[in-house]
Amino acid sequence: MSVPLVEAMAKDERLLRIARHSLGAGAVPFRATLFDKSAQANWLVVWHQDTALPLISRSDSPEWGPWSRKAGILYAHAPAWALSRVLALRIHLDHSTSENGPLRVIPGSHQAGVLSDDEILELVRRGEKEECVVRRGGVLAMRPLLVHSSSKARSGEPRRVLHLEYADALELSSSGLRLAIA
Repeated sequence: MSVPLVEAMAKDERLLRIARHSLGAGAVPFRATLFDKSAQANWLVVWHQDTALPLISRSDSPEWGPWSRKAGILYAHAPAWALSRVLALRIHLDHSTSENGPLRVIPGSHQAGVLSDDEILELVRRGEKEECVVRRGGVLAMRPLLVHSSSKARSGEPRRVLHLEYADALELSSSGLRLAIA
């Protein structure tokens, strides 16, 4: 979010409209990640949920943690109630095809709350999987608790995605727990 072009894109009225539809009028962008999968940078992402949030300060609450630091920002694994207040919008800078390692999801899995690794494996074993093929310029919305993965690309086509995260508010609790802008 510290890159002016990324911040401007995250605050584009069209994207804010999508975020506000799910999160309400106070929706605010707080984190951006660029995924750049190519022939030179090709990786596999195992089935998982996105459970870590960037925070301004620590909480003593047992529902938060473990805690870590990444690039100087404090992160904690969050409880389901906090993650339910977040929406990611994935802007596809290239076509996402079956051949270039697209996002795969288990539809509806975000409704199960925060899952253990064993629960995720069981869900993957028995759940319906869907490949998210999106044209360049398309936007895919997803909740952080949606169980998802991506395979390695089988082609040399690039797959760049700008992953923007929005919350219904930066303030997560009355005890001062606040999201950091990352």
